[in-house]
Amino acid sequence: MLLTVHTLDDLRAATDRLGGSGTIALVPTMGALHEGHLTLVRAARAKADHVAVSIFVNPRQFGPNEDLDAYPRQLARDAALLETEGVALLWAPAPDIVYPAGYATNISVAGVSEGLCGGDRPGHFDGVATVVCKLFNQVRPDMAFFGEKDWQQLAVIRRMARDLDLTRPHVDAIHGVAIVREADGLAMSSRNAYLTPDQRCAGAALPRSMKQAIARLMQGEPSNTVLEDLRGELTSAGFGSIDYAELRRGDDLGPADSAMADSRLFVAARIGGTRLIDNMPLT
Repeated sequence: MLLTVHTLDDLRAATDRLGGSGTIALVPTMGALHEGHLTLVRAARAKADHVAVSIFVNPRQFGPNEDLDAYPRQLARDAALLETEGVALLWAPAPDIVYPAGYATNISVAGVSEGLCGGDRPGHFDGVATVVCKLFNQVRPDMAFFGEKDWQQLAVIRRMARDLDLTRPHVDAIHGVAIVREADGLAMSSRNAYLTPDQRCAGAALPRSMKQAIARLMQGEPSNTVLEDLRGELTSAGFGSIDYAELRRGDDLGPADSAMADSRLFVAARIGGTRLIDNMPLT
């Protein structure tokens, strides 16, 4: 049976009990759960004795003009889904539990947080690193699971965990789980719910155009030409702006070209008021 807790005392009691009978895997989320989140839960269940999920809409990773107030919150629905998936513990703190009065600490991860979403969303990855570090210290899991759709976020968290020695009994392993996609290829995201039917149809151009670009890159076409064509295709499909379309190395997110084995294509584009992100390996 799923146990939902809202205070640190109740959380510690629950994790002490679970940790005494096996390993704990943490799946951090902001709620509005979809099949992508549930895939993380299933991956966690395959590796650990107990799964804990956190639901916290983190205000520190939203910019001043972003959708914090509009972000969907549906705790009862999410809890029902997690119980069906066999999750043992749901950690659902209020903002003043995570950031009590007088809170003054911030974690910043250089290098991997720069450029891509870090360039378009100043301070975003500071908010991510700070809240994930707090979640690791609160839940004290043996491992944690994150989706590869947010590849830069995953790189930031891995770097932060290494640099701050967040090893057992906190986090022994940080696992990335492959992107879960809709039938038309669009990466699953809670923000897809913001799209109108016409925008949702147009959004399928993002993964389709990325696959076409990767095929051209693998054939040796110049990356600047291919990426410029990709931008044009997205604009023609109905995207209002393209924040970035870049090739980066997958490990440290440094600049890459199509000849590199670990290269990935990263794209962020806006359709209506919704920002969609995606990434794919050059294979």
